[in-house]
Amino acid sequence: MKIKQIRSATNKIFYGGKTFLLDPWLVEQYGLGCFDSMPGNPYMAVDPVKAKIPMPLFALPETVESILSGVDAYIVTHLHPDHIDINMQKGTLGDVLEHNKPIFVQNEDDAQALKASGFQNVRILKNDGVKFADITLYKTPALHGTIKPSSDACGVIFKAEQEKVLYVAGDTIWFDGVRKTLANYQPEVIMLNACAAELRDYGRLIMNDEDVDCVHQILPEAKLYLTHFDNVAHASITRSQMRGALVRRGVGNYVIPEDGETVIY
Repeated sequence: MKIKQIRSATNKIFYGGKTFLLDPWLVEQYGLGCFDSMPGNPYMAVDPVKAKIPMPLFALPETVESILSGVDAYIVTHLHPDHIDINMQKGTLGDVLEHNKPIFVQNEDDAQALKASGFQNVRILKNDGVKFADITLYKTPALHGTIKPSSDACGVIFKAEQEKVLYVAGDTIWFDGVRKTLANYQPEVIMLNACAAELRDYGRLIMNDEDVDCVHQILPEAKLYLTHFDNVAHASITRSQMRGALVRRGVGNYVIPEDGETVIY
């Protein structure tokens, strides 16, 4: 297994002889715009200064063509605009992706939205697993907000012969659904979105250092891969701050890759 950090929550996962592109947010630097510029202002930043910062904050570490090269399937954990490109003018999703490739989504609503955008091979993740070649993908629960969920979201368990069990937690805070997933699947590698992004109406949307510590305490031998850093304006923890916080908490056995970096397990 290899995981390549692309940018924010976008990662390229090499697993079981297949290559997956996870949450493909491939727009150019600043291309999404800021919260204040989004039509209808659907998301309100806690800090009014952050509401005016255009996203993503950094450019991709390589070309879109290079990122898409060799990909066998896409996985989109939910349809927020920092997890798949949204064309605000046309109302379409994932315009730069290859629309004939398999794309895995969390539910029928997301499937219909992608089909309306021209995707021809949309597959829905299931709690009891869906097969892709010799790999089984299991949908896992997520809670995307401390006040209330900002949307439905999910995680994914990857299982295959001769591979470690991988848990992609997705956009979630620590809650009982994560604890049960850890207990049920005993993953050996765990990917956590952990920049503690927050919005006014929904609270903290994803994990902070305390949540990462909770995961570590349940499975201290598991290797933690921490991602979703330094590219959304509503984040409240940077890579550097997370490293310091985990030192203070005594959490080890983790990596926080830079954009473009590959980690081998």
